[in-house]
Order: sequence, then structure tokens, then C-alpha cells
Amino acid sequence: MSKEKEVKHPVQSKIEPNIEYLREQLGAGKSFDVIHIDLEYAGRKMAMFLIDGFAKDDLLHLLQKFLAKLKPEDLEPEPLHKLLKTYIPYVEVDKNKDLDVVVDTVLAGPTALVVDGIAEVIIIDARTYPVRGPEEPDTERVVRGSRDGFVETIVFNMSLTRRRVRDRSLRMEYMQVGRRSKTDVCICYLEDIADPDLVKEIKESISNIDTDGVPMAEKTIEEFIGGRHWNPYPIVRYTERPDTAASHIFEGHVIIIIDGSPSVMIAPTTFWHHLQHAEEYRQKPIVGAYLRLIRFLAIWSSLFLLPLWYLFAVHPEYLPDQLSFIGVKEPGEIPLLVQIFLAELGIDILRMAAVHTPTSLATALGLVAALMIGQVAVEVGLFTNETVLYISVAAIGTFATPSYEMSLANRLVRIVLLLMAGWFGLIGFVIAVAVWLIMMVRMKSFQTPYFWPFIPFSLHAFRDVLIRSPIPLKKRRPTILHPQDPDR
Repeated sequence: MSKEKEVKHPVQSKIEPNIEYLREQLGAGKSFDVIHIDLEYAGRKMAMFLIDGFAKDDLLHLLQKFLAKLKPEDLEPEPLHKLLKTYIPYVEVDKNKDLDVVVDTVLAGPTALVVDGIAEVIIIDARTYPVRGPEEPDTERVVRGSRDGFVETIVFNMSLTRRRVRDRSLRMEYMQVGRRSKTDVCICYLEDIADPDLVKEIKESISNIDTDGVPMAEKTIEEFIGGRHWNPYPIVRYTERPDTAASHIFEGHVIIIIDGSPSVMIAPTTFWHHLQHAEEYRQKPIVGAYLRLIRFLAIWSSLFLLPLWYLFAVHPEYLPDQLSFIGVKEPGEIPLLVQIFLAELGIDILRMAAVHTPTSLATALGLVAALMIGQVAVEVGLFTNETVLYISVAAIGTFATPSYEMSLANRLVRIVLLLMAGWFGLIGFVIAVAVWLIMMVRMKSFQTPYFWPFIPFSLHAFRDVLIRSPIPLKKRRPTILHPQDPDR
């Protein structure tokens, strides 16, 4: 039998010590948004503790009107039972005998009602959070499909998920992370599909997080549970679309929802999960397959095209006569490798500037970059036309990558490939690609091989990765997830 958690500061029957402890721990009188109200109903002293801005004022006012009508005999012989079951007409009402837990609960939003003569505190979860409407996420737009997206409130995100997954085995398990932040985290999965060992591993990884707080929400949690801090590739996938999250839940993945973040984490994921987009499943299968192949072409171009072009431009002897046009017709004043790196830095600077530029000035920024910087840089000999062309193709491929984290990782790998090709030529490029492949093969996301189904190879799954298959023909869940129910 599991031992009950030790109560360090139990609730007293007399109300005065309870009020004194709660005022001290919550900072009532020091923080203006911590509200302490002394009350007296049914001949008993009572006190309410709440955070201004979290509590629903109209609901608490209604509860006070109910309590004001009580007489002393109405609460006898079991005042706690009578209050919980009869005289506090609200859905989410609980009790707790540990004042430390009460303090953490009040700081999370619920209201605490302390009653003289009762050795437990009544918790009324009448809270509300400032929240924006569920809008379509900017990074995952589709031509056809739903326009709602996750928001920064965990309860809303749970509702958006459950709206699409109305299965009786859907489980949403609550956890808290951070000694001081007490950030709410929800582990979401289908109990009769998801691998129990996977669920256990993820829950243990999150429960072992020991830090003051997670102000960066999902990114901080990923760093704690993912490890491999110097590996740029993400082991979880982020999405702001409820339909994307629901489709992964049905496959057997686990969804991690963090309060304060509009993105949910999907675990485990492979390299290929980051290359797929909801738009492929919002069109006919043949159209979706075409879009996927084009996207793959753009992503591989962003990774390998620029280093290969540099290699052929510097060593034209590697090219057959039919491809002799590849290269630089008029070499500039600056070495080609330096040109490429200057252009790479320029694109990153422009991307950062675009993030911080108001929407009304974004068009002006684009004109400055394209006309004044790009054109003038070519005319003065800073860049060659070919450098601008291939850098642009690589940049477009980077922006075509559905996963922002994957696009940044590929960008760093592209720079390493360029350096190796520039310093050591063809041998350096081949070695760098081989090291990259070995790194991908050795990576795992919660015991799931990162490069599956390419390595280890699975013909059926690899076909589904390369070609967007019709949904009626996808009758099996991914075997690598070890689902309890392999059939869809």
C-alpha cells in the first residue's frame, strides 16, 4: 500500500492560525492582487483567499448570497458535509487538509474558503484566465480545413483535443512542473492504444524535472526530457493544430500540453514526421502525394544543393560535359565560400529583422532586401549572380520545411557541409554526409529510432512516408510505436 503524503502544515480547527499562515504565505497585504476577505455566515467566522483576475466575481458573489441565508442549525451536525453537498452550489468543489497545498492551489487560480471549526479548507475552482480566441496558426496554414488553433490556456487546449477525440479511453493526466512556477502539464493519450511503457517513460521524465520554473514552457520541458543538448535535431514535434494532434493520438503517440503555450508536443517522433504537413491530407491523395514529393525536393535542396553546387563550382572536373554550365561564369572579387557565408548571414539577419518588424513595414523591408541590398551587392561585385540564385533556392527550401525546428537544424548541417567541402573538397563532403547519416541513425526519440522506417527499414511504412497514401488504405498503426491495438 502506498503511504499517504505527510502533511507538514495541517489545517487547524480554529480559524485564526489558518488565516495567519495563509496571509503570510500568500503575501496578503503585500501583493495587491492577493485578496483576503473576512466573512461571517451561520454564526461562524469564515475567510476567503483568492487572486484578483483569476476569480469569477459574479459567481463568488452568488455563493456569498447563498451562504448569507444560512442559519447556525443549517450546518449541524456535519458542517463540512453540509457545505460541500448542499450549500455551495458549484460543480468544482473540493477540500484539503494541507495548508501548503492550499497555498499552491490559490496561486493557480481557485478560491480557498476557510471555516471556523472545520479542520479542512474548501477549494472552489471558480477561476478564469485571460485568453485569446482559437485562431488558425500562422506557421501551419491550410487552404482547406479547420481554422481553430491551440491557445495559451491548458483547459481550452484540452477541450479542443477532446472535441476531436471522443473516445472513452482518452486519458488526460495532470502534472505540475517547477518548484516555484507550478506550471500545469497534461499528458494526453489513448489508454487502449498507446504503449504503456512509452507513457510511463514520458511521465517519469517530466516528474523528474527539478527546476525553479519553466517560463519558456514547452521548450524548457523539451530540453529536460530530451537530452542531447548539442544535437540540433528535435526529438518531439510541435503543432498548434488540434486536428494534427488528434491524428497523432489515434496513431498511438502521446501529446504533452503545457499551460501558457499555444504549441503542444508530440512524442515520440521520427525525422520524417517533421517533413509532413496537414495540407497534404486536406487534398485528394494524388494531389497530396505530389505536394509531399515537392516538399521533400525542397527540403533536400535546402540541405545538400548549396554544398554540392559549391563543390562543382570549385572543381568543375567532377561534372560531365552535359552539366558544364553549372558553376560561376564571372568570379567575383571575394572568394566563393566567403560569398556564400555572407549571404547565409544576410538571410538570417533579414529573418530576425522580419520577426521584429511591424506588419505594416514588412513590405518595405522586403523591398529594401531585394532591391537595395541584393541588386546592389551583385552590381558592386560582392556576390555573383549564381551565388544569389543557389542561396535563394536553399532559403526557399528552408522556409518550405513544415517544422521550424527541423529547418533550423538543417540550416546548421548545411553550414557544416559547406565548411567541410570548402576545406577538404569532395572527401570532406562525403565524410560530413556519412557522419550526418550515422548521427541520424543513432538518434532515438523515447526509444524510437529517429530514421525509421528508412533505418531500420520497413517497406510498408517507408512507402507511406514517401507517398501520401489514401486514408482508407492505411489500416495499420505505425509498428514502431508498439500500439496495443495495431489495427485502425
